[in-house]
Amino acid sequence: MTQVDPRRLIPRTDQLLALRSVQRERKRLGDNVIRAVIKTVQDRARRGELPPERVPDALEAALASRATTSLRPVLNATGVVVHTNLGRAPLAAGAVEALIAASGYVDVELDLATGTRSKRGVAARRALLDACPQAEEALVVNNGAAALVLAATALAAGAEVIVSRGELIEIGAGFRLPDLIASTGARLREVGTTNRTHLADYAAALGPDTGCVLKVHQSNFRVQGFTAAATLTELRGLLAGTQIPLVSDLGSGLLAPDPMLPDEPDAATALSEGADIVTASGDKLLGGPQAGIVLGRAEVVSRMAKHPLARAVRADKLTLAALEATVSAGGSPVTEALHADTPRLRMRADKLAAAVGATVVAHDGRVGGGGAPGVPLPGWAVRLPESAAGPLRTGNPAVLPRVHDGACLLDLRCIPEDDDDRLLSAIRTALGEAS
Repeated sequence: MTQVDPRRLIPRTDQLLALRSVQRERKRLGDNVIRAVIKTVQDRARRGELPPERVPDALEAALASRATTSLRPVLNATGVVVHTNLGRAPLAAGAVEALIAASGYVDVELDLATGTRSKRGVAARRALLDACPQAEEALVVNNGAAALVLAATALAAGAEVIVSRGELIEIGAGFRLPDLIASTGARLREVGTTNRTHLADYAAALGPDTGCVLKVHQSNFRVQGFTAAATLTELRGLLAGTQIPLVSDLGSGLLAPDPMLPDEPDAATALSEGADIVTASGDKLLGGPQAGIVLGRAEVVSRMAKHPLARAVRADKLTLAALEATVSAGGSPVTEALHADTPRLRMRADKLAAAVGATVVAHDGRVGGGGAPGVPLPGWAVRLPESAAGPLRTGNPAVLPRVHDGACLLDLRCIPEDDDDRLLSAIRTALGEAS
């Protein structure tokens, strides 16, 4: 009697596609992904790794565990609050809810009462103005660099942007302010020196070719010692009686002063001191989505909003929804991490360390994202062998520790307390793999 080749018993693709469980997953993953997973499971059966009768169960399990994105959630145990490599600010629950609500059709540019087209991002603009009453008008674009590029283009294309040499910064990935300004068609007019720029330096540079004066926050470094810099108040006085706009690029996105970060500039203070507009990022200290925020005098913001480039850098509906929710809430996970209760952090670290036989050491976190450079955030870290770092990063859940002085350090500042059990499980697995 002829023996049937087991491979002939492997369910066909059409049979597997007809399974109810597979039909449900097709709505989530799409047909191309489903077919690719089916082929992978069938190939396992053809190689003898899987009995033909187990193919449907294996397929169901593979689809259930298949994520819709290759991006992996990470537990941030570095102590760096605004971690650029981890996507900067984690969104608050309200902002996540707003993202979901905005994922379908929404009235982002429509007045439902009249059925006519409306101004884009009205709600986010209103939330920003409520949070920063010193501003007459607001504009949201797709990131902080775009806000500055739009300002330079709308206010100074073909003219000069006056800026101190001590503020010609380079941000992450090699992006430099001089290159950014040059790309707008404006000419950079450098004044002063690296460490000292006086009001007289600005005054000497003013002329008929001046498009705007730019004041840039040195967000990711500090110059100390024999230094001098003109203030916004002084520059406002210098520009009194002229039509030259004073632009303040804050970078980190504080809307109001934070006692925890006394040297970090904020939009309310900058506008009160005389800036015509301020530009900032939404995904740093504000704790929202990636966005560029412009606040200031209505006439200047309107010039930017009407410029053709504004269309190219405008924010999408998801960004507008998440930003509105973040600003309206008045707080975020970034705010909570910056102001975390130190004794509570110590208690959590002690409990975690005791569960795995580790020690706890003092550890200073950082703001990150170019905000408040050099300002320590005192806290505690669980100290593990350095060999645990790799398994932690590649485990499930993925955990990013800080590797320092031959040790793997886990700072709980940026980890929600609800995730402590998940972190404990990850540590136990990592220590087992590292031993």
